[in-house]
Amino acid sequence: MAESRAGARPAGGAGCRGDRGLRDRAVSGRHLPVDGRGNAVRSGERRSCAMPDLPFSRRTLLQGAAAIAALPGLPGRAAAQTGSVRTPRPIPPGEKLNIACVGCGGKGATDVQEVSSENIVALCDVDWSRAKRVAQTYPDVPKFQDYRVMLREMDERIDAVTVTTPDHMHYPVAKMAIEMGKHVYVQKPLTHSVWEARQLAELARRHQVATQMGNQGQADEGGRVLCEYLWDGAIGPVREVHVWTNRPIWPQALERPKAGATPPATLDWDLWLGVAPERPYSPAYHPFKWRGWYDFGTGALGDIGCHSFAPIARALKLGPPTSVEASSSPLFKETFPAAAIVRYEFPARAGMPPVKLMWYDGGLKPPRPEGLEPERSLGEGGTIYLGDKGAIYNGRLLPESRMSEDPRPPKSLPRSPGHYREWILACKGGEPGGANFDVSGPQAETVLLGNIALLTKKRLEWDAANLRLANVPEANAYLRREYRAGWGV
Repeated sequence: MAESRAGARPAGGAGCRGDRGLRDRAVSGRHLPVDGRGNAVRSGERRSCAMPDLPFSRRTLLQGAAAIAALPGLPGRAAAQTGSVRTPRPIPPGEKLNIACVGCGGKGATDVQEVSSENIVALCDVDWSRAKRVAQTYPDVPKFQDYRVMLREMDERIDAVTVTTPDHMHYPVAKMAIEMGKHVYVQKPLTHSVWEARQLAELARRHQVATQMGNQGQADEGGRVLCEYLWDGAIGPVREVHVWTNRPIWPQALERPKAGATPPATLDWDLWLGVAPERPYSPAYHPFKWRGWYDFGTGALGDIGCHSFAPIARALKLGPPTSVEASSSPLFKETFPAAAIVRYEFPARAGMPPVKLMWYDGGLKPPRPEGLEPERSLGEGGTIYLGDKGAIYNGRLLPESRMSEDPRPPKSLPRSPGHYREWILACKGGEPGGANFDVSGPQAETVLLGNIALLTKKRLEWDAANLRLANVPEANAYLRREYRAGWGV
């Protein structure tokens, strides 16, 4: 059934707090402290185990919007408004951004660090035991568990927001921030569904915010050199590209746990679920293992596909694919399969022929390319471009001797000041980042279409202009999902 596999099921579920929970938490503009289940502790209540062993100072636990407004060093910056559309307030290049970070553990900690040259003014995580390092680094910065409370309480203190949550919550967090006129940095694969990716790109244009998807490799020197080799005709017209990865490195191809478990004292499980369907907590989902579950993650393709496809799309000037199909190991009701192959077909572009793009995961690999020396292995992950006059493997001409024999083409692309720096400069009126949503949104759509092909096991013809799968109408149910009742996304 499409609904059970894709998570595109009717929203709802007993016990969902949704906006009721938000209203309860926001009675006095509360953020932390909370009790061990993530519930706000009201005046007069005494509960034990409130965020055990976390290094929060008393100042961090200030209550209410008035107390937040009193914090020093946070100049108010109300977003501009034209009609009903909020847009960012201009930030001079020499002034620091006020950045709020949603998701502070794991990759989130890296994202916080990468933008730490600016003002970090608010931090949010549903499980602060996973984000102790960030809490220790910013002891006086207000901390939240509910991103909605954070954005509403600190609206005028926030210029920009980073979003580093499980995939299923990228869109809800980013949408709210954009509609409030905040610039956004959102980790790959941008969204959980194709429809969400299209919506975010459109929202960003409407609200005139600077955007960047977490695809750090797009700023690398190697991707630019690759373009220059290909555009210089080093291997002739490219007709095939093969990409493979060692992912998944988390459990996939499994059934739902038969019994739930008690959530850790520091985790608000309801907030972690967010827009996803109600289910009991299990360590099979959090921490980290959510990537393999349809309701929360986007599998190996979603995890690595945006990284791999971005340089291909730029070098070969790809638009949307015309078709996609997939094969895999056995499918499971709620998790991605252990291994898969996905085939995309792209039409001819100006001066470039049609191209076939092949994706392999779960230990599967493409055939060895001609020219690869016998002593060299394909490795656990890589990319091969096959042209009429040769091949490029992981940025190197084949055979390797060509790297010294063939002249290196001149630099024709501008170089990047750095992936995160691109976004920061764009927030201050500079050029859009290389992974802005007009670029990364369509790439995310392409990646996520592969997952739909995986679930349907049918060749799908993609009508990008109308956001529909033209030849398999029932597959369109996978383009968009329902959200849990009460979340109002």
